[in-house]
Amino acid sequence: MARRTKEEAAATRDSILDAAEQLFVEQGVSRTTLQHIATAAGVTRGAIYWHFDDKGALFNAMMDRATLPFECSLATQKDDEGVDAMDDLRSVMLDIFRITEQDPKARRVFEIASLKVEFVSELDAVRVRRSQSKQEWMDYVEKRIRLGIRNGQIRADVDPHVQALGLWSLIDGLIRTWMFEPDTFSLLQVGRQVVETLLEGIRAKQTK
Repeated sequence: MARRTKEEAAATRDSILDAAEQLFVEQGVSRTTLQHIATAAGVTRGAIYWHFDDKGALFNAMMDRATLPFECSLATQKDDEGVDAMDDLRSVMLDIFRITEQDPKARRVFEIASLKVEFVSELDAVRVRRSQSKQEWMDYVEKRIRLGIRNGQIRADVDPHVQALGLWSLIDGLIRTWMFEPDTFSLLQVGRQVVETLLEGIRAKQTK
């Protein structure tokens, strides 16, 4: 009986988080109340308070269980000096676009974290999470660019830090633009063209 109670409690918690996630996308975090979430989840406000101290705690729990597109993509990359730096950079960037366009859950959470939340104190975890994702991205790209320079694939005058920051800004900006009007273009197709152009710009010229 105790096992069943724990399972039911976990199911209730998940249903609350699912409802919150959907409402945050539809109407923003600040305009969504605990009563809205309780109604959508089919529970009482008391049930929400049993699982979460307040809306900030609920929001942070929703973020904790999610994986953002940048994180999904980086998790699949190998930390191997033997990889092809240019191919690896291309792969991780296209994965970010593919995951965002094709994975509804990853897209919803990215939209909430980027467009539907104010970075106030009780929701500061999303700012911290975003900062951590950016730093992981910067570390990954800088390492790959240095590898590409050593292997003669990338021009020696390319600044790894500047290039990593530029790529982060471009990918983040393109995703935001697409989210405002997702029916106007394919994020993956346009992203592929942009990525190919950028990589060609830093490619080392091959001597005959």
